Amino acid sequence: MTLEEKLSHLQASSMEAARSEGNAIIDNYRDALEKVFKDHKEEMLWQSETRIKAEQSNARQMLNQASARTQLELKKRTGKVQAELKDKIFEEAHTLVQDFMQTKEYEDYLVKSIRKATEFAPGEETTIYINPTDEKRLSSLEKSTGARLTVSTEDFIGGTRAVIRERNILIDNSFKTLLRNEYDKFIFSGGDGIGIA
Repeated sequence: MTLEEKLSHLQASSMEAARSEGNAIIDNYRDALEKVFKDHKEEMLWQSETRIKAEQSNARQMLNQASARTQLELKKRTGKVQAELKDKIFEEAHTLVQDFMQTKEYEDYLVKSIRKATEFAPGEETTIYINPTDEKRLSSLEKSTGARLTVSTEDFIGGTRAVIRERNILIDNSFKTLLRNEYDKFIFSGGDGIGIA
């Protein structure tokens, strides 16, 4: 083999070795870049999933807050409407009571109420009050019941009140108290559960 052939062969083998070494370096570099890319891609996917979960959670929380505000506002409005209706109902009830007080049945009611009060504590001093609007009935009621009656200085709409001082007892059959008790107990039932009796 001649010197030129040796040089040519040396050059070919050196080039092949250099190519092989260069290809190995490129392959290693490519593998390293692919691993960095894969890690980066996984990191970005994890971050985006985390961000999506956080945004979904935030959106749910905002929706829940908006829903709670809406429900609270609805309950306030419903409560206001119910209070207005309740007031109207009891205004009508008051008018019906006033109409009832003009009837014979009202006088019968007063007689029964007075008799019950006197029977509650027989022999004990009982002060029985009638409403100022019933003063015109005083003598008729006293005749019917045999009880001594007192006209109250306080307007309690109608009905009677009796006081047994020795036992510190008040028998309150006044329409004012009865209407107030019914007003306090009155609750709208049904709907969304507000005020279910």
